[in-house]
Amino acid sequence: MFDAASLLFFIGTSILLIIIPGPDLIFTVTQGMTNGRKAGVVTALGLSLGNIIHTLAAVLGLSLIIQTSAVAFTIFKILGALYLFYMAFKAIKHRKEQLQPDSRTEKSRQTKGLFLRGVMMNILNPKVAIFFLTFLPQFVNYRADWVPLQMCLLGFIFIALTAVIFGLLGYFAGSFRDRLFRRPRFSEYMNIAAASIFLGLGIKLLTTKP
Repeated sequence: MFDAASLLFFIGTSILLIIIPGPDLIFTVTQGMTNGRKAGVVTALGLSLGNIIHTLAAVLGLSLIIQTSAVAFTIFKILGALYLFYMAFKAIKHRKEQLQPDSRTEKSRQTKGLFLRGVMMNILNPKVAIFFLTFLPQFVNYRADWVPLQMCLLGFIFIALTAVIFGLLGYFAGSFRDRLFRRPRFSEYMNIAAASIFLGLGIKLLTTKP
């Protein structure tokens, strides 16, 4: 279904995208800093599992697009690539902005509340939905069967990687605090890396064939 090179490329790209500081990662680290290691890990799991909905939505969306027509798929590619190019532009534009931790802290340490909040934050974020719809299809082998199954497998690999990485960052939040929030050069380098990835993914999406 997947060749080793494509799968390794997907895993490597996913890891780079996951560790780029963003709202979800910052929220996870903040919870670990303010409410303890367990809170950071639980928040990470909530944010990660919310991606299940986006994976299923991407699978259904891509399936409908492919089944509709070649024109619809071409339009999808162009719009998706434009979105990725826009993300690259934003990353470069804001590359020197210093990251700030979420000022909101949880007064309660109830893990259930943090878990559900993480899930809902992820599910209700339209940018995540668009990202999944433009990212996952680029690693699908359209010459093989079971395209929806391939999408699901890729999505769950991404979810597992997110849970592990976010969980570790949430657990060791204190150790990563200075690097994430007090070193603008780190943020700048990560944004440049993000822009390069988004630009490359946009170009790759334009060359994708169903």
